[in-house]
Amino acid sequence: MRRVAIVGAAGRDFHVFNTFFRDNREYEVVAFLMTQIPIPGRRYPRELAGDLYPNGIPIYTWSDYNKLAELIRSLRVDEVVLAYSDLLYEDVGHIISSALSAGASFRILGPNDTYLNSIKPVLAVLATRTGAGKSTVSRALVREMAARGLRVVAVRHPMPYRDLAASAVELYRTKEDLAKITFEEREEYEQYVDMGIPVLAGVDYGRILNKAEELGDVVLWDGGNNDFPFFRPDFAVVVADARRPGHEVGSFPGEVNLRIADVVIITKVSDAGPDKVKVVEDNARRNNPRAVVAKADLEVSLERPDAVNGRRVLVIEDAPTVTHGGLPYGAGYIAAQKYGAKVVDPRPFAVGSIKELYAKYSHMGPVLPSLGYTDEQKRDLEETIARADVDVVVIGTPARIEEVIKITKPIVRVKWDLKILEGPSIKEIIDMFLEKIK
Repeated sequence: MRRVAIVGAAGRDFHVFNTFFRDNREYEVVAFLMTQIPIPGRRYPRELAGDLYPNGIPIYTWSDYNKLAELIRSLRVDEVVLAYSDLLYEDVGHIISSALSAGASFRILGPNDTYLNSIKPVLAVLATRTGAGKSTVSRALVREMAARGLRVVAVRHPMPYRDLAASAVELYRTKEDLAKITFEEREEYEQYVDMGIPVLAGVDYGRILNKAEELGDVVLWDGGNNDFPFFRPDFAVVVADARRPGHEVGSFPGEVNLRIADVVIITKVSDAGPDKVKVVEDNARRNNPRAVVAKADLEVSLERPDAVNGRRVLVIEDAPTVTHGGLPYGAGYIAAQKYGAKVVDPRPFAVGSIKELYAKYSHMGPVLPSLGYTDEQKRDLEETIARADVDVVVIGTPARIEEVIKITKPIVRVKWDLKILEGPSIKEIIDMFLEKIK
């Protein structure tokens, strides 16, 4: 029996176990080796692990490749399985080298080993990198399907930040449902709740899919980071970021998504400029000639633009975009600049975990990440905002964080909408999807 360790970040790693390893007697999964996300209890529970794992499965964390290699060696692992996303190919290479240097073999399980098949049509919205604008595209597609009388259920890539057994299947339909979750989850779920669309997420995606099929006519797979889907898609819309040319073929598994796309929407084209757009378009057409390519802007605006003109502002962006997503800033900064605000660098005012984040992600621009996984992080965010010497706070994350933490300064929220500049419209993309599933 081969001893396996699954390297992940509290998302695909659990799905890979559930779909391939849970009842497989040829392997013994001895550990999840996890980076990025802290999991309460440090163990995948027996309720989810199945009959072969009556004591559950331990979860270990690692922060650098030397630590990863040490864990692989100490656990006497025969095979390392990579199961997380939003990695540059250089990072994948380091993980492979860590596994091999510790004596283990290396493996990645592909779609056919991990897809779940649905009895309902599945429209997948994916991205080549975090922060490409996938949520804005998803919202536009859902709005068009709802307008045609289709009952859409959004299934979101996992963000299991609470007790794992209790959150195997989570359904969000109301504001009250959002009250006890992290800012990152609110950033993704709130737009659907506001539209009256049910959102499902959790840990056990077999059970989640059954619930989605019960509730809707169409399942929208809303992918996290740049992961490929858990459900076999009937149609895939992939969002590529013109501001990061080359990442669509230089990131894992972003390139996988590019190659399986039916439609590629290149976003932020006006902001990026024609040279960068051409690189992304050429890569899309070269690597997936069957895909239809559209070009679009994510039009940003402010609820009260007069409130920021000439004023000192603190810009808050969604954390994943400006941390592991690799962008220096997002929609909040663009909107503040557009309407004549004087953006103040938050670093001098940062405390605790926020200050640590700036040290870890040195690429970050003069913006404040909406870090809020834990109560401590929320307190640090609240204190950093209170300490900032500014007139106005510009909130560029879709999550209504002001309902969770206390912000005493005036707030102006950012709005953004998809504007197709070239290629098929949202209506035409939905026509293509419906035609394909006839």
